[in-house]
Amino acid sequence: MRIKSGVTTRRHKKKFFKLAKGNYQDKRTKWRIVKQQVEQSLNESYTGRKDKKSDFRSLWIERINAACRQNDTTYGRFMNGLKKAGITLNRKMLSELAARDGASFKKLVSLAQGA
Repeated sequence: MRIKSGVTTRRHKKKFFKLAKGNYQDKRTKWRIVKQQVEQSLNESYTGRKDKKSDFRSLWIERINAACRQNDTTYGRFMNGLKKAGITLNRKMLSELAARDGASFKKLVSLAQGA
């Protein structure tokens, strides 16, 4: 008597169908289409996780630039001044300071302009 692979195949397919839950029509019911869609979705989500880092960096830079312009300087001059002054704050923290604590950010701007 030969051994068939029904249990193994079902288990394998079940993982894909679980990931395909929430998709539209055939993309969650038909095996071949489910397989293609899940592979594509996983690929897109991987790319999205990488893109998110870039998107946030852009957002931080925009916020810092806006705050700098309120204090009569530009983003480039501000960052260059910070570097020359030896102040190492990352863009995320600078953006938080700009958004929440204007007084501290103003001091940083004056330090950067002094350098």
